[in-house]
Amino acid sequence: MSAKAQRRRGPELDEAILDAVWHEITTKGYGGLTLDSAASRAGTSRPVIHRRWKSRSELVVAALARYVARNPINVTDQGSVRSEMISLLQGLSERAQPHLIRILFDMREDLLKDNIHLADLPGRIGEQGLVADILARGAQRGEIDPSRITPRIISLPTDLARHDMLMTLRPLSDTSIKEIIDEVFLPLVLRTSK
Repeated sequence: MSAKAQRRRGPELDEAILDAVWHEITTKGYGGLTLDSAASRAGTSRPVIHRRWKSRSELVVAALARYVARNPINVTDQGSVRSEMISLLQGLSERAQPHLIRILFDMREDLLKDNIHLADLPGRIGEQGLVADILARGAQRGEIDPSRITPRIISLPTDLARHDMLMTLRPLSDTSIKEIIDEVFLPLVLRTSK
């Protein structure tokens, strides 16, 4: 079989590269990742990686997006917005292992160089729509006042959760989750009786 026939291309090569990147960042951290080390582990070359992702931070964002896709958070209808939001934040906290939180913290300067802000990451890694789905169910049940829902309010609980984890470099505590939901989020969205 010729060398050309053995070469990986397209999605197969992308998966090998992302596997290599994931291994590198979870064992060495963001600072230990180089395009050369990822290329060597993936059995490819630095120029091949660079043609697909223009920078190290974009490569890591792609690896994070794949991790999120492989580890989805599914919040089923539990009959109350509060229960569903607690489940959602618990899922985010469990998925955001301490070393992953550290990676995001460590890559912030490179993200800025690439004009990517931490606030942009949920959209880039496919982590949107979870709160909106919960609120839609809550509105159907009559718990939520749909006129109070704005894009900022939809992003608020997960933004606060991410902020807490980035500031402490630890998963969320049960106390933090309940404070975010009960003291901040629910008062903004619950239907008020007149």
